[in-house]
Formats: sequence, structure tokens, C-alpha cells
Amino acid sequence: MNKKKPDLRNRINKDELKRRLAQEEIERVTVSFYKYVKIENPQELRDSLFIQWTQWNCFGRIYIAREGINAQMSVPQHNWESFVNKLYSDSRFKDVPFKIAVDGNGKSFYKLVIKVKEKIVADGIEDKMFDATNTGTYLNAKQFNEAIEQPDTIVVDMRNHYESEVGRFDKAFCPDADTFREELPLVVEHLKGQEDKKVIMYYTGGIRCEKASAYLKHKGFKDVNHLHGGIIKYAQEVKEQNLESKFRGINFVFDERIGERITDDVLSKCHQCGEPCDTHVNCKNDDCHLLFIQCQSCADKMQGCCTPKCQEIAALPIEEQKKLRKGRIKKGDESLSVYKSRLRPNLAELIKLQMTSTQSSD
Repeated sequence: MNKKKPDLRNRINKDELKRRLAQEEIERVTVSFYKYVKIENPQELRDSLFIQWTQWNCFGRIYIAREGINAQMSVPQHNWESFVNKLYSDSRFKDVPFKIAVDGNGKSFYKLVIKVKEKIVADGIEDKMFDATNTGTYLNAKQFNEAIEQPDTIVVDMRNHYESEVGRFDKAFCPDADTFREELPLVVEHLKGQEDKKVIMYYTGGIRCEKASAYLKHKGFKDVNHLHGGIIKYAQEVKEQNLESKFRGINFVFDERIGERITDDVLSKCHQCGEPCDTHVNCKNDDCHLLFIQCQSCADKMQGCCTPKCQEIAALPIEEQKKLRKGRIKKGDESLSVYKSRLRPNLAELIKLQMTSTQSSD
């Protein structure tokens, strides 16, 4: 008789999980780490980690592939030592460097999700001659600052547009892209003809720069460097060593916090009214959840929604909202153009159009 395989997934709804997290009185550590290393059986590793980390009440989002691991986690402080020792006892992950969040808020995730992926970072690279291990030179915070101050240095932000919008390094080229796959060719094209110049790049925790630096070297760039540990580690070193922060604004993070403030500089504007603001929110219409920047005044006026249409839907009873979702997207329906979109709609213009349309129909 075959033994039934345990269901290694979370089965509790997110509202209940968030309620439990809010009531927790324990201290948590928000940590991120990654490592490119050969993993023969990603699914087996995934299942064993899920069992172990569930026992320790760890939360987070972890990707595992044959090329390595990429993790962002929330670990109970009282289980931290056990967590580290157990991970380091695996020779594949011995001494993997941890990036600890600077804001000290450990309530960054409310459940544990571990997924097996084709790659830990989707890159779109199909060149079989590309060697991902031939990476650029690591720079610490002090070295990165010194490099930025050199007049001919090229600074490249390897994050997505919505991340660089609210925070970035001085002089940085910020590709207008939604994904790493889109970003790589944009960066190569932007730097074309400058193969002999010093290039320094950065990412939130560093993982994209491992591949990006190797890819630039593969494309003939000679002096390629990247920030060791990314913005997270940089912020720690700046604080510990009393250095000037060349990074301004907020470091966007992919968890419940959305962002952690590095400096008081506000680099962006509210997408609805244009006032200085760098607060990212998700539209309160559960079937939209568009990520956008919204000031407190617009949040109050729009009730946390991106458009009047979403505001109208969010105000309906839950059952009515569920009915609307069945076939809500219809070809040519511009009023629903922001749903499920990663694009950046002009919310100010969209609000104006929807309000004009409503007034005309009255």
C-alpha cells in the first residue's frame, strides 16, 4: 500500500494568515539570500525545506532551480540560530551571505511559498557560449561610492522601472523595463561603444548583477563591477561605517513592506495628482491590484483605488465583485485597461476620462 504524500502547501486563506501575523508578539528577522549552485533534485530540496521551515514558523518566497536558490524570508528571532546552522550544514549553502533588512520590520511575509523554477532569475539568454560564472568584480559600499565619483564611470540600475522610480543611485541609468529579460538587451544597447569604460551595476540584493555582469563581460565589456550584497547590504555598510549614501530615496522590496526608506529624499510623484510622493500601494479593488504611487490625499479621496471604476467595484459587496470578475475583461473595454496590467497607465488622465464619461451618462 502506497503511503500518501503529504500536501506541502499552505491551505489557510490570506486574510486569516495576515490576522495571525498582526497578532504575533515574537520578533522576526527579514532576510534575503541567494546562491548559484548545482542542485540535482530541486523538488526534493524544495519539499525538505518546506517541512523544516514550516516547523520553525518561517515565512517567505523562495525559488529553487537546478542553477541555485533565491530566497526572501521572515524568520522568528528565536529560531534564527537553528535556521542558519541547518542551512549551513548543507555543503551547497555553507556560508551563503545573508542580507538583513535595515528597517528592522520582520513582518514582511505572512506565509511560506517555495517554488521549483526553470531558473532562479529568468534572463532570456539562449547563447550556449555564455558563462554565467564569469562574473564582474565585487565592490563594497566604500568602493562603490568611490567609483561613482569617478567622472567616466557608468552606473546601471538592474531593477525594474517601478523600483528605480522611488529610489536610485546618483548618475544611474535606469532601464524602462518590467523584467530582467527585457532589461539585459536595453543595457547592452545603451552602453554600446563604451566597452572600455568602468561599469558599476546594482540590484536590490545583488542576484541579477551576478548574471548581468557576466553577460556584459561576454559582450566585450572589460571593466565590469557590481555592488556586493546589493542595496540592502550597501545601506547596512553606510550606516555602520558612517558613509555618505549615494543611494537616494526608498529601496523597493518584494514583500508586505513594499519599500524600506534609505534617505529622506522623495524622487517620485503621486500617479494621480502629481504631488511629491513615493508610497507604493496596490489598488484596493481585489481584482485589479495595480501597483502605483498614491499620496495620502488621493488615498482618502479614491479610497485606495487607482480609478473611479475600481473605486466603484471595491465598494460593492464581495459576492457582487465575484460575479463581475467572470468575463470582466472584454476586448475594446478601455475602462478596464489597468486590470492585470504591468504597464504604467496615465492614471490622472484615466481618472479624468472615467469621470467625464460618468458625468455624460448622468
